[in-house]
Amino acid sequence: MILPVYAYGQSVLKEVGKEIDKDYPELEKLIADMWETMYHASGVGLAAPQIGRSIRLFVIDTVQMMEEGKEDEGIKQVFINAEKIEEGGEPWSYEEGCLSIPNVRGDVSRPAQIKLRWSDENFTQHEQVFTGLNARVIQHEYDHTDGVLFTELLKPVKRRMVKRKLENIKKGKASADYRLKFVR
Repeated sequence: MILPVYAYGQSVLKEVGKEIDKDYPELEKLIADMWETMYHASGVGLAAPQIGRSIRLFVIDTVQMMEEGKEDEGIKQVFINAEKIEEGGEPWSYEEGCLSIPNVRGDVSRPAQIKLRWSDENFTQHEQVFTGLNARVIQHEYDHTDGVLFTELLKPVKRRMVKRKLENIKKGKASADYRLKFVR
């Protein structure tokens, strides 16, 4: 089922998500709904806070971002209770956007790699180093589970430039090709 994406201004987007266990109610359905919602909105990642759940769960599919012939460098993965072990490498800038913040984009500098420990949808534990676009998308979605939005990482000048757009989103004055849930 395609779920509404919670728009900028919703308090759940600023909460630190709670860890979950394999007995979380209807987890399999929730994950399936998150995939469907993400693809419907043409996203490459979606975190549970973006659909109103303050839990440490996100899904990403970077395969669709990779250049033709390099799709195997992308990953399609469920991350539950992800824990950042370390970040490293030369920070690099890339223009990011967010399904919860429609029509706002900006350059964000992030470390080139991240080492992460997480559980998959079967609660099998993993630990791995990710680099490049995979690392960036993971860092963006991981931030959602910590209540951090990419707009907070923009340079001060850019932050001032998007302030009015953010205020409009908060007021429900925004549109997207997918359903948004605004603050009431």
